[in-house]
Amino acid sequence: MTPISRSGVGRSGIATLICGALAAGGLAAAGVTALEPGAASASSHREAPLISGQPQYDNTDLYAFVSPDKPDTTTIIANFVPFEEPAGGPNFYTFAEDAQYDLHVDNNGDAQSDLIFRYTFKTHVKNKNTFLYNTGPVDSLKDPDLNVTQTYDIDLIKLHKQKLMAKTRIADNVPVAPSNVGKASMPDYGKLRDEAVYKLAGGATTFAGQADDPFFADLRVFDLLYGGNLSEVGNDTLKGYNVNSLALQVPNSLVRESSYQPVVGIWGTVQRKDARGHWSQVSRLGNPLVNEVVNPQKDKDKFNASEPYDDAQFLKNVTNPELPKLIEAIYKIKAPSEPRNDLVDVFLKGVKGLNQPPYVRPAEELRLNTSIKPSMHPKRLGVLDGDNAGFPNGRRLTDDVIDEALQVVEGELVGSKNDLGDGVDANDQNFGHSFPYLAEPTSGSRGPLAKGTGNSVRNQLGDGLQATGAGTNTTLIATSAAGGVVGALLIGTALMWWRRRTRYRAY
Repeated sequence: MTPISRSGVGRSGIATLICGALAAGGLAAAGVTALEPGAASASSHREAPLISGQPQYDNTDLYAFVSPDKPDTTTIIANFVPFEEPAGGPNFYTFAEDAQYDLHVDNNGDAQSDLIFRYTFKTHVKNKNTFLYNTGPVDSLKDPDLNVTQTYDIDLIKLHKQKLMAKTRIADNVPVAPSNVGKASMPDYGKLRDEAVYKLAGGATTFAGQADDPFFADLRVFDLLYGGNLSEVGNDTLKGYNVNSLALQVPNSLVRESSYQPVVGIWGTVQRKDARGHWSQVSRLGNPLVNEVVNPQKDKDKFNASEPYDDAQFLKNVTNPELPKLIEAIYKIKAPSEPRNDLVDVFLKGVKGLNQPPYVRPAEELRLNTSIKPSMHPKRLGVLDGDNAGFPNGRRLTDDVIDEALQVVEGELVGSKNDLGDGVDANDQNFGHSFPYLAEPTSGSRGPLAKGTGNSVRNQLGDGLQATGAGTNTTLIATSAAGGVVGALLIGTALMWWRRRTRYRAY
């Protein structure tokens, strides 16, 4: 394989100045520890007009990589429901029941699905007479106090030239990991996460549930490219947000055509059922940022409803991209000459000698060479920094796709060396070393505790809560203070939960 390497020489003076400003911005923001998420747009979060109003169907990011701890397998991760505020109850975050969440695999480069892993979900509510997501502390996915749960099935669909060859149910009624409500509701969330990891027949493993959003970036790029003067860089604007994740680990032998043709193209789609029972594709994602910043407004919804086989209709958006022209207008960095065939090779065909399949049909897919072994020490810039196991050869959780995309779009591969970036080089949460690799979701009870705990909380409620009698008899005395009444009701409800849990466990 021939690596694409970066060189530290020959950078233009203005690019170096930009790099310095970006680095300074990143350092300045390093001390910011704000707990609250901020408004943003991300890799493909809210990237098109129609999908921005349908978060359950919005595929925010797609990852595909040879599993670092099991290199005979490939891991695919697809994320949905952008900008999940961790404390966003009482209706926490679920997958849609009227949707088909599909992971597509093209194993011969013809821009058509050869395999589809189809996820479908069902929601279960134990007690519909309460507004609560959980009615007490949750110890397991089977805990009766987990009031709202989801399960899912996976169908493996095998196709040839778009004709159905076989359909097999490979997972049935598998539980979904719940939203992380908080420390009181889910004191050991890691245990719940572990219970949601399921081994399947044939050496595959699956997970569905909430996770920390692994995409890291300063997304104020949309404010005239970081404020028009590089004053807005270095802050991870996705810090503190969660997503709903699908993770699937499958043997390489299942997804690739053969050991002689190990390159696969991967993308995700979501189909939604309408009132007549017809399915319509509403979301699509392969490489990051394509529908976000490559396609203009007129093509965004069309792209989400399209298939890779028909991507020739979007070719001009790649060969004559808008972003370099904007950078030139604002920062006076000359845009590379068009047509941008270098972008076609990287994002539509794969890099020749690395992850380009023979007889490839140009199409927007995340292409992965499953024969490239994982790196012992992954480099965040992937192939640009000589690490051929990283983006654009698939995409790992740690790959800094913002910096990579900016540098490539600005001509890194055609002689315009640069170090452009957003000053955010890593996720705020550490990723795991084993499947599903994602960081656990931020808890709904994150951040500093309220002033006072225990008796002091009760004292702050004043006369809103007064206990009389003995044993389990508790009387709530209403006061004229609305806050006292609400607080009393919450404390009383908590006491009843605890007593019921204690009696339940006694048996």
